[in-house]
Amino acid sequence: MSQYGERVPVSAADACYRHPNRQSFILCQRCGRTICEECQTQSSVGVLCPECMREGSKRAQRPLSSRVRSGVASRVSSDTPVVTYTILILSGLVFAAQLIFSGVTQALWYAPVYSLPGNFEPWRMLTSVFTHSTGFLPHILFNMYALWAFGRQIELAFGRWRFLGLYLIAGFAGSVTVMLWGYTSPSSMVVAVVGASGAIFGIFGATFVVGRALGGNMTSLVVMLGINFAIGFMPGVSVSWQAHLGGLIAGALYAAIVMRNRGPRLRGAQLAGIALLAAALLALSAAFFLVLPALPLG
Repeated sequence: MSQYGERVPVSAADACYRHPNRQSFILCQRCGRTICEECQTQSSVGVLCPECMREGSKRAQRPLSSRVRSGVASRVSSDTPVVTYTILILSGLVFAAQLIFSGVTQALWYAPVYSLPGNFEPWRMLTSVFTHSTGFLPHILFNMYALWAFGRQIELAFGRWRFLGLYLIAGFAGSVTVMLWGYTSPSSMVVAVVGASGAIFGIFGATFVVGRALGGNMTSLVVMLGINFAIGFMPGVSVSWQAHLGGLIAGALYAAIVMRNRGPRLRGAQLAGIALLAAALLALSAAFFLVLPALPLG
C-alpha cells in the first residue's frame, strides 16, 4: 500500500480519454476527464477538453436574450467556490451570534463528556466546527483566512459536494480525536473545544496530497503545518492539537481516495471509499458506548 502524500502508481484514469496511450494528470475543469497536452485548451475557467470547448462555443452563439437569462447561473455553476464562501458566511454569522447572545457558545461547543451514553449530544461534534473563541479574535481570523486561501482551490479541484464532504469529515475527525483523547486524559473529558481548526487542517492535508500527486513542491506548506501544529504544544497556549491531528489525517485520507479514483469510470469506487472513511469515523465516535473512559473525580 502506498504512503499517503507520495506519488501513486499510474492508473487508467491518468491517461487522456481521447488518446489512451498518453499519460497525463491534467483534468478538464468542466467534465473532470483526463486530457493530454494536445487536447487541452486554456479558457477563462481553466483547462478544457475539446467537447467542453465546443459546448461553450455553442452557448456563445445562442441569442443574447438566452445568454442573459442563464448568465448568472452559468458563472455560479462553473468557477465560483460556493461552498467555501457559504462556510465563511455561516462561520461569521455564528461568531456574531456568539458575541451578541449569551449561551450560544456553550450550546454549540464540544467536550468528550457529550459523547457519554448518559449525556449524548452527538451534533456538537459538528456544530463546534462552526464556532470560535470570542476571547481570541485571531482564532477565527486565521481559520477563515486559511479557508479562503486554500479552500477555494481544493473546492475547484474536487467539486462542491466532494469539498463539502472533505470539510465536514475532517472537522468531525477532529472532534473524534478529541473524544478518544479522553481515554488517556480523564481531565480532558470536561474541556470544551471550538473552532474550524480540524476542518482547516483537513484542507491542509488534502492540499499536500493533491500537490504531491501532481508533482508540486510542498515544502512551504509542510513548514506552515509544522509551525501551526507545534503551537498546540506551547505552554499556556489553549489549542487543541488533537483536533488538528485528526483533521489532518482525515483530510489526507480523503484526498488520497479522491486522487486514486479520478474519472467517471472510478466514481463509484471514489464514493465507496469516502463512505467507508465516514463510516469508520462514525464507528470510532461510538467508542464510549463500548468502553467507558475514566471520568474526572469531583
